[in-house]
Amino acid sequence: MPKEKHKTLLKNTLKEKLGNLLMLFVAGIVNAFGVTIFLYPVKLYDSGISGLSMLLDQITPDHLSLSLFLIVFNIPIFIFGLKKQGISFTLCSVFAVAVYSFASFMIMHVLPVDVSFISPLAGSDLLLCAVFGGVISGVGSGMTIRFGGAIDGVDVLSVIFARKIGISIGTFVMLFNTLLYIICGIAIQSWILPLYSIVTYYVGSRTVDFITEGFDRAKCAMIVTVEADRISDALSDNFGSSGTIVKAIGGYSKEEKEIVYFIVNRFQINKLKKIVHDIDNAAFISLQEVADIIRKRE
Repeated sequence: MPKEKHKTLLKNTLKEKLGNLLMLFVAGIVNAFGVTIFLYPVKLYDSGISGLSMLLDQITPDHLSLSLFLIVFNIPIFIFGLKKQGISFTLCSVFAVAVYSFASFMIMHVLPVDVSFISPLAGSDLLLCAVFGGVISGVGSGMTIRFGGAIDGVDVLSVIFARKIGISIGTFVMLFNTLLYIICGIAIQSWILPLYSIVTYYVGSRTVDFITEGFDRAKCAMIVTVEADRISDALSDNFGSSGTIVKAIGGYSKEEKEIVYFIVNRFQINKLKKIVHDIDNAAFISLQEVADIIRKRE
């Protein structure tokens, strides 16, 4: 590799890593804002280790704070998952959790913001606090995932243990949070706050999906046809992008066919159907959602 090209590559890699660290820093602050401004003041619970830390903050002596529990629980879990997740993921996650913990401490104990009784922005309205707390903390969590880490250790636990006990990762997280909210209800002898916390969990998880996968997912069209070349050319001409042709054999007829693999957005679906069926009225079209489209960098 030429020396100049090597230097450029190193410079771009360094710039990307610094950019990721900056976004992880922002993500930690955003997550702390959502939790401490909307959830903590009215004693609602976040999901995962963050929610567990909020419960322990309530039922333990004052010197054992939310910020301390976030560090004590999360960082050992990330280190435990180092072999499974890799050094880059672990370092990004530890950094994001450290920022989250520090920002939470600053908001709750240093900055002139009173979060001891009601939310500074939503007052004592539990529904507003649950929704906006879930959305904002979800943005922070989603940003962390998008830029190479995780801000809650339960995600790592789910990757490590879910398959070992024969359940999916999503089911593991759901079971953890269900158990957490049951424990919260028993500990505070009330089910109102845990039930509102389920709203927070749902809104937050949907927000994470939007941040990590996008608001408008693309569609993958798999077109089974005998006119693959004509259809591929027509789609390329109309949409300005290229598809992929894959050889196939009909499962029943045993006839040779071809599959055109093509990506469109939701606004282009009807146009794609028309183009395909104008060329081959017997073509079979299967549509699936695509979360991310990754192209090779030049």
